[in-house]
Amino acid sequence: MTNTYIRALERGDLDRVRYLVESNDMFPPEMLDEMTSPYFSGQRDIQRWLVFDRSGADGVAYYVPEPLTDGTWNLLLIAVDPVRHGEGIGRKLMEHVEEELASENVRVLLVETSGTPDFARTRGFYEMLQYNREACIRDYYAEGDDKIVFRKALS
Repeated sequence: MTNTYIRALERGDLDRVRYLVESNDMFPPEMLDEMTSPYFSGQRDIQRWLVFDRSGADGVAYYVPEPLTDGTWNLLLIAVDPVRHGEGIGRKLMEHVEEELASENVRVLLVETSGTPDFARTRGFYEMLQYNREACIRDYYAEGDDKIVFRKALS
């Protein structure tokens, strides 16, 4: 499936991606410069960034291979403009990531999120996409904030 709205991240997208990260309470947006530095220096084999661009960067996905594994990747970020939630942008980004990785014989895609009530919708999103809840690491992010790991076999 080719989606004409999905493309590689460009430097000009960073301000918009900062907004997406901040408005979705993902992590401090100032971390993006360090996170994208390897990508913009040509190391696209160790990390990938995509944007969904219908009217600017409406969504973003960031994923990397898991070190010391054979064919396992980890989606570290997916964020959609809050005013566009519910329009299928996140699902389209995930489908694109899954199809791209499956075509490269990647076996497993992991995603992780918070176990707090604020992230219940996020967990439901992964379950809707047929991800299996694999692990819960209690108090991972902070006391009372568990890390929930989801898994999907791609091959």
